[in-house]
Amino acid sequence: MKLATDPGEALLADWRALTDARRDVPDDTLVEAMRARYPTEREFDAMLTRRARRRAMARRSGVTLEEFHACLQAYLRDNVTRDFEVQDLRWMSGGGSKIQLTFLLTWSDPARGRCSERLVARLEPQESLSATSRRREAQLIQAFQGVLPVPRVLWVDDEGRWFPEPTLIYTFAEGVTKPSGGGGRVSGVGSHFDARLREQLGAQFIEHLARIHTLEPAGRDFSAFDIPRAGSTETALWQLNRASRIWQEDRTEEIPLMAVAAAWLRRHLPTLDRASILHGDYRAGNFLFDEASGRITAWLDWERGYIGDRHRDLAWITLPLFGRYAEDGRTLLVSGLVPVEEFYRRYEQASGLEVDRQRLRYYRMLNNYQLIASTLGTAQRVARLGRSHQDVLLSWIEGAVYPLAADLRQHLAELI
Repeated sequence: MKLATDPGEALLADWRALTDARRDVPDDTLVEAMRARYPTEREFDAMLTRRARRRAMARRSGVTLEEFHACLQAYLRDNVTRDFEVQDLRWMSGGGSKIQLTFLLTWSDPARGRCSERLVARLEPQESLSATSRRREAQLIQAFQGVLPVPRVLWVDDEGRWFPEPTLIYTFAEGVTKPSGGGGRVSGVGSHFDARLREQLGAQFIEHLARIHTLEPAGRDFSAFDIPRAGSTETALWQLNRASRIWQEDRTEEIPLMAVAAAWLRRHLPTLDRASILHGDYRAGNFLFDEASGRITAWLDWERGYIGDRHRDLAWITLPLFGRYAEDGRTLLVSGLVPVEEFYRRYEQASGLEVDRQRLRYYRMLNNYQLIASTLGTAQRVARLGRSHQDVLLSWIEGAVYPLAADLRQHLAELI
């Protein structure tokens, strides 16, 4: 029998020691024990570690427009120009994890001279549903300039030196996330598109995903990313460890299903055939479009992106949670646009990449596990601690756990 000599190892040897109070105020021993037990990508590790250490800090009130305006002015004076004017600063609605503001900036751009642009700032609340990196988000958006319709990144305060939290600033994109009068749940999920928009948006939806998965990382700045080796199980292990760490740090109750799922997923890690860039949350609600022309005008919310197995994106995109059933009540439409099997077929044609059903199933199970961890774990704890601007939304999304858990249980029952 191995004796635990490190206090963190001893702590994690008995999960009963991790009371709610300990999770609410994690100390360095717990944080380092989690890091050692669940190694993942460097930037993911940095974000989760930062989150845990800041959770132990006192709760603070949300940033006001006046406070953000002062931070923005300080950032611009120190990093851009002293000749500027900020106008029409206001909050933006939508989204469940980041604070977003928009403002009009008039300034002297060295490349274009005097100009006025509407910009968007994205920053974390004190604690969000998903701890992510503004630096990674910026690098992903910059990589797809000229490849996909994306905003233009201007500035990143990746350590929160000038702003209350790490902040990304990019150009405002025109468009809507769902059709007028089309209904749908929060963040565009479950939107109803008519036949014209299904055809127009569906073709772009598939083509743009193929461009993402086939873009070569070489020659672009991906310094905030770890690139897994083809033929290894690194990417699956990194993602499983990340989700497992989140679950163990945030959960409020024991759920045997999660323990069984984690054990199965760890025993059956798939190997990677080809490293692809992933969007991470590719679905309706995260692209803007022009309703009249049916043209996608911008892809947004790259915060969950990484470099790994394309099947993780494919499994995420085709989750029933993010789709809508057609008028017959039986055919699941991917993001309300394309039937699932047609989506796979057209994706293979557009990308030249195979859809491996076995790996697809693995990543569907991993996605379910990850979503349960973030909803029944992180969302519940963050809402209870009152550390987000979206406490009501974070409580509401707990309802998504039940179909996710049922789907995960069914797959496990078939495989074990």
